[in-house]
Amino acid sequence: MPKVSVKVKWGKEMFPGVEVNTDDDPVVFKAQIFALTGVQPERQKVVCKGITLKDDAWGNFKLTNNALVLVMGSKEEDVPAAPVEQTRFVEDMNESELATALDLPEGLINLGNTCYMNATVQCLKTVPELKNALLAYDKSSAGGTAGDLTTALSETMCALEGGGAGACAGAAARLLRALHATAPRFAERGPGGGLAQQDASECWSEIVRALQQRLPAAPATAGSRSNIVEQYFGGTLDVELVCSEADEPPSRSTESFLQLSCFISQDVKYLQSGLRSKMSEQITKMSQTLGRDAIYTKTSKISRLPAYLTVQFVRFYFKEKESINAKILKDVKFPLELDVFELCSPELQERLAPMRSKFKELEDASVETSLSSRNKNHGDSKKDSNKTVLPYWFEDDVGSNNSGYYRLQAVLTHRGRSSSSGHYVAWVARGDGWLRCDDDNVTPVPEDEVLKLSGGGDWHCAYLLLYGPKVLELPTPEPEPMQVEPEQPDAPTAQA
Repeated sequence: MPKVSVKVKWGKEMFPGVEVNTDDDPVVFKAQIFALTGVQPERQKVVCKGITLKDDAWGNFKLTNNALVLVMGSKEEDVPAAPVEQTRFVEDMNESELATALDLPEGLINLGNTCYMNATVQCLKTVPELKNALLAYDKSSAGGTAGDLTTALSETMCALEGGGAGACAGAAARLLRALHATAPRFAERGPGGGLAQQDASECWSEIVRALQQRLPAAPATAGSRSNIVEQYFGGTLDVELVCSEADEPPSRSTESFLQLSCFISQDVKYLQSGLRSKMSEQITKMSQTLGRDAIYTKTSKISRLPAYLTVQFVRFYFKEKESINAKILKDVKFPLELDVFELCSPELQERLAPMRSKFKELEDASVETSLSSRNKNHGDSKKDSNKTVLPYWFEDDVGSNNSGYYRLQAVLTHRGRSSSSGHYVAWVARGDGWLRCDDDNVTPVPEDEVLKLSGGGDWHCAYLLLYGPKVLELPTPEPEPMQVEPEQPDAPTAQA
């Protein structure tokens, strides 16, 4: 009988009817206790009939129906830091901010240095096509570690969509267990015995790799893409190699990517320049002509843009003296709207041109309308809500980007000096505002706070950026009034 109902007692509080599944790891039960009491799992001492529960195995900890479980441990009481932004009261919020503040989504509890996983999930959740595929995932077809991880992520998405704090806690614990099975390095323990902090970018890669194997693309839209990840996150590069030391014909090839890298050098102050520098670089490789290693210039151009563009700031490097992945704190600005046209191949630029022209026409029309309204003192005229949304993909390539324009929709940040310590947080766009997802604490933040995440100090700085397609919305033309034929007068009647 793996499922039992127990009573949990913490201090003077009693929680009857807590359902426990002993087929799950004990950390799932501790996550449930956290949801009830607010005591972090690593601070809990859970006792039943004199036996203390361990994190990794039930052992002699036997649970029966209506058993009394004692929980010891206090909520973490850190000295409150000065608020980064001024406290905003409900009375001071506008209509949009008030709606956001009163309708906040669920977060994911920290099971002990699991903020890297929580932040990754919250960022990926902003991709509607991926979220919907996970919500509809057939868990009966799961198999292997990739299948188990996809199933656990599917359950987590379902819990975040309205399952409540208890459901989210259990789902997070099962996701962590599946992640440990897929990549055992994430189960490493720190000096104190608790789970060690891990790299969020590595977690992102492991989850995406599993989804590549388990989430097929819809047959009607897939084209040459076999899975959701390659369809919506995958791009291609046209690569040319030219030898700088010998007269060799250039070699050309094609490479695939799921994210772009922004290397941070002394000269890089903006995201765009960091991306541009990576597209032309010097590498060393074997020259068949010279019979030795030689210097080559590698030039890359994007030939397929994905709908969702992931960019990693390469902020960590291995510091041999301290044996840690040290962090580059340099301030590198990133935009809310990104244009990658200059990074594309000439052939792709030609294909992007028609949609870019439509964006330009709409922008020009908006400027004219704004000036006209201002001249006529109609600045308070209502915004047209009746609009037609054009597809952001090429007709023969669903999941691509047909304009080269992107809008920022998620930022995964790190605070600290090394990848094996510190804290990760997700900042996600929702409607007209932004949310800060700090584990299970989800709060609305203004847009300008997101732009402050560019680095330059010990505050949170951007590590991963997720850009979504900028969607073109055209005002729907009003129907022309019907032409009504004027009524003809009745013909005069003949008189007798």
